[in-house]
Amino acid sequence: MTDATLFGVGTVLAAGAVAHGALYRNSPLFGRALGRLPGAERAVALTFDDGPNPETTPRVLDALRDAGVHATFFLLGRHVDRWPDLARRAADEGHELGNHGWAHRKLHLRTPSYVRRDLAEGTAAVERATGRSPRFFRAPHGFRSPWVNPVAASLGQRVVGWTLGVWDSDRPGAGEIARRAVTGTRAGTILLLHDGDGYDPAGDRTQTAAALPQIIAGLRDRGFAFVTLGDVA
Repeated sequence: MTDATLFGVGTVLAAGAVAHGALYRNSPLFGRALGRLPGAERAVALTFDDGPNPETTPRVLDALRDAGVHATFFLLGRHVDRWPDLARRAADEGHELGNHGWAHRKLHLRTPSYVRRDLAEGTAAVERATGRSPRFFRAPHGFRSPWVNPVAASLGQRVVGWTLGVWDSDRPGAGEIARRAVTGTRAGTILLLHDGDGYDPAGDRTQTAAALPQIIAGLRDRGFAFVTLGDVA
């Protein structure tokens, strides 16, 4: 194999490693991301991204309250500023609040200053609405760069990925969302769901809300207990 060939192979491998670090939600290349509950047996964490949303978030909170379950909400700053009462309700009802940034832009190609501003503005929105500082950060789509983890750490936030996503944002039907969640969950799963749309403030996530009671009942039937990220991490 020639030097030129070796260089080409090395370049491809390096590019692949960088792409994995940027685009795979739990890759350790750019810093650790919590992708599974540590040491958890028969436990699952329900997490919701992109809210609050005026139609879906109240229905999700109602279902959680009725079932006696707490979840973790990764709140989007610009939506929190629009519906601060929903963020306050989630906080008042004992749910863990996480930071999802301000604008829901993919961060893997953004400058360090943009990343810092987006995370800081998302944090400030949650703090204004609830008086609570988020302890966790989830990047939109899970996409990261070398500076996402250090910026999150400087804000006192641990970076979180997820174990199982069920593509509820594609709206395949409440029954299908529930089926994917219940059958796909394993011990220690961090389950990704959506109570909002990162791009459309009024985006329809009502199928997720409708699926939630089925998800909770189905996982309980399988012997799972529900935790927030703050309970275990």
